[in-house]
Formats: sequence, C-alpha cells, structure tokens
Amino acid sequence: MSNSYKSRNGKKYKENKKKGDGKHHNQRWAVLSLSSIPLVMTLGNSMLIPVLPVMEKKINISPFQTSMIITVYSIVAILLIPIAGYLSDHIGRKKVIVPSLFIAGIGGLISGWASWKIADPYWIILIGRALQGVGAAGAFPIVMPLIGDMFKSEEDVSSSLGVIETSNTLGKVLSPILGAFLASYFWHLPFWAIPAFCIISIILTLFLVQNPKKRTEPIPFKKFFQNVKKIFIKDGLWLYTVFIVGVILMFVLFGILFYLSDILEKQYNIKDVKKGLFLTIPLGALCLASYITGKMIKENKVLMKWITFVGIVLLSISTATLSFSDHLWFMISMFTIGGIGIGVGLPCLDAFITEGIEMEERGTISSIYSSMRFIGVAAGPPIMAILQKHLQASLFYILAGISAVGLLVILFGIKPEEKSA
Repeated sequence: MSNSYKSRNGKKYKENKKKGDGKHHNQRWAVLSLSSIPLVMTLGNSMLIPVLPVMEKKINISPFQTSMIITVYSIVAILLIPIAGYLSDHIGRKKVIVPSLFIAGIGGLISGWASWKIADPYWIILIGRALQGVGAAGAFPIVMPLIGDMFKSEEDVSSSLGVIETSNTLGKVLSPILGAFLASYFWHLPFWAIPAFCIISIILTLFLVQNPKKRTEPIPFKKFFQNVKKIFIKDGLWLYTVFIVGVILMFVLFGILFYLSDILEKQYNIKDVKKGLFLTIPLGALCLASYITGKMIKENKVLMKWITFVGIVLLSISTATLSFSDHLWFMISMFTIGGIGIGVGLPCLDAFITEGIEMEERGTISSIYSSMRFIGVAAGPPIMAILQKHLQASLFYILAGISAVGLLVILFGIKPEEKSA
C-alpha cells in the first residue's frame, strides 16, 4: 500500500479517496442501469403469459400453438447466446448489448404490427418473437459477465448479481399485472410496449455503463476454444451441475406459470388485471427471496450450495403437494413456497458461474449457462400443455420428480471444499 493511502491527512489521500468514492458511485449507477436489461427482457417475455388465453381466442389457435409464442423466443435465444457470449469476450460487452436491445425492440414492433393489421397474424407474430429472441441472446446473458468484470471483490460480485437477479424476478412480478393491464385496452398492446422498454435500457446503458478495461488483448479463437475446453475438463462436474439445476428451476417456474395462467382463467374465471395480481403473489415471493439471498451469500460457496439444496427441497415438496387439492388459495400458497425455493437458488447459481470463471472466458461460460436456463423457459409451457392434456392426474408428481433430480445433482455435483467450486 502506498504512502499516499497511508497518510490520512495528506492531500493526495483525500484526492484518491474522492476518486474512489466517485468510482463506487458510478458503479452503483452502472449496476442499476444494467439491472434494467433483465427487467426489460423479462417483461418482453413473461408479460405475454397472462395474455396467452386471449391470444388463443383472438387468432383462433390451439393451446400448444399459443405456448410456441413463448417457446420460439427461447429457442432462438438458446442457439445464439453462446455466440453472443463469445463476441462479448472479444469486442466488448456493450458493443453486443446495445445492438441486441435494438433488435429485440424491432421484434416487438413486428409482432405488434402483425397482430394489429393482419387477419391471420400467427406466423408473423412468431417471426417477430424469433427476432426478439435474437435480441435477448445478446442482452441479459451478457449482463452477468459484465458484472463479474466490473468488480474485483467476490462479495461485490455476489451482491450486484443479487440486484440483477432481483431485477429479473421483479420483471416476472410486474409482468402479469402490466401484461393484463395493457391487454385490457388492446390485446396486442404488450407487443408494442417492448420497443419502448428497450429504448429506455439502451439510453441507460449508453450513458451510465462503461466497459471495464480489458486486461489483455482478445485471445485468438483457436486458443480461446482450447481454454474453454480446459475449463470443462477441469471444472466440468460443477459447471454441468449448475447448468442442469438452472434448466430445472426455469422449466418448473415457466411450466407452473403457464398452468396457473390457464387455470385461473378457464376454471376460476379470473381475468385481466385480477389474474395478474394472483400471479404476482408467488412471483413476488421469488423476487424477495432472490434479493435477500444475493445480499446474504457473499463469497461463501458452502452456504450457496446448501441454500440451493434447501430451495429445491421446498420446490419439490410444494409441487408434489399441489396434487392434493385444486382449491385456489391452496394452489397459490404452494406456488408461493415453490417460488421462494426457486428464488433462493438462482442467485447462488449465478454466483458460482461468475466467481468461478476467469474474465477472458466468463462471457462464453455464463452465456452457455444462460442458454441452459432458456431451455427450461422454452420447454416449460409446451410440455405443460401436453401434460395437462394427457397426464393431468400425475402432472405435479412429474414436476416434483424433475425437481428432485436437481436435489441429487446439487448434492453430489458441487463440492465447495474443492478449489474449483
């Protein structure tokens, strides 16, 4: 430590302290600005969930076709996220994020225009949603490695990721209400809201977020690929574990949201904003759990493992218990407990990835992780639609069994006492 930092009465110390405080303040604004991206991307997808039954009637499509409006977005994102991650490692995070937000906004405009002007808009809506998926691939998944780049302290990384994951889940909380509210005026209005949200995120990112200085020149592709391969050889067990658990949590979450949105309208005749309010109860619990967990875990990887384990236990038990009754408040209560389980697990998985991978490969590895999560998002609604049709009686036992697989994987796949974890 230099003398200028040791001498608390010296002029130089005061100047350096002032600069440090200013940098910390700027980083705080940068984190808040970046948190708008998962919020916007989540709104752009989850906001449509309460509107799906309305779309089904308005454009005369089946429940499976309706679920594809969510799924096509995720499938495209799954394919492109690793490419976006690789590009962000080489040309910079912002140079990927900002154009991606623009593309997502264009996708929303296409879907909105088709819904408004075309008599049979289904396939054009899917094209717009696919374009949104292109944008989503280079937006939220790149935020995680950028947060990892911005901070040297693992505690700061964990805390900031908690804010990002909370913003993501806050989007899920607001989505049902906002989607239902907008659709109460025009059913296609949620599509038009997407470009407006994207513009806000673009402005915040351009003016308040700076790319951290890269420590080295970009690694040539061949060497980069070899480095990523070495990471999977060395740390494959815990990485595959995080990937699998991420898929499971998002699959169960979006499957349940699709089911709950459908049953509230068809069985209980709960529609529009009222339905959105019901959906926010479990999602609000998920959001709060994510925020508290992100603040609590710091650098403690042992704690991360067991919090995730307990979260999946809650999810498994609450999901299996749903088979006992279809009473409205019983279902909401069980979904809420499951939401808490998912909420405590997600920030821990994020922290394992960002704190366990070096900066040069962080974008690619975290993007692969994001792709895995999108697989869960993509698979949840259509598989739930099929299960509702053919295996209604055993639906929740199947979901509980899938969740229980996550328990075994997290128990044996992550060993925090080892350096690699």
